[in-house]
Amino acid sequence: MTTQETWLTQEAYDRLSAELSERAGAIRDEIKNRIAQAREEGDLKENGGYHAAREEQGKNEARINELSHLLEHAKIGRPEVEEGVVSHGMIITVHYGDEKPDAFLLGIREEAATTSHTVYSPGSPMGQAIMGTRVGETVEYTAPNGKVLRVTIMDVTPHN
Repeated sequence: MTTQETWLTQEAYDRLSAELSERAGAIRDEIKNRIAQAREEGDLKENGGYHAAREEQGKNEARINELSHLLEHAKIGRPEVEEGVVSHGMIITVHYGDEKPDAFLLGIREEAATTSHTVYSPGSPMGQAIMGTRVGETVEYTAPNGKVLRVTIMDVTPHN
């Protein structure tokens, strides 16, 4: 994993911290108990409950690792930038050529619970292309499907 810092709102940080505590505590213990009960039933090769619990354990441990890494490298708030400059935690309104303008939050997927806007990652092709641009600027980027898109920054406002 890279040690890239991630910007989170205080609300998102608190929500993710609570999820980490729940997963590392009560959920982990519940899964361990189900595995122990399934082991007592005997033959593990044909024990569907055991295999399901082990799979759930793997998914839970992966999410614990993901949350731990995210929170360890998280910054609360948003970076200091000039007004009208695209950055993390901003609502960006863009215009794609002939299409109507589109507004979205530039942030990570974990912020989706804190907004009614669509969330685009700063690490996405568009996120990378628009990061640091100003209102009125037009940039091109290559979408994952290989198509070159042109987008104009119409507005940049802080989220919350």
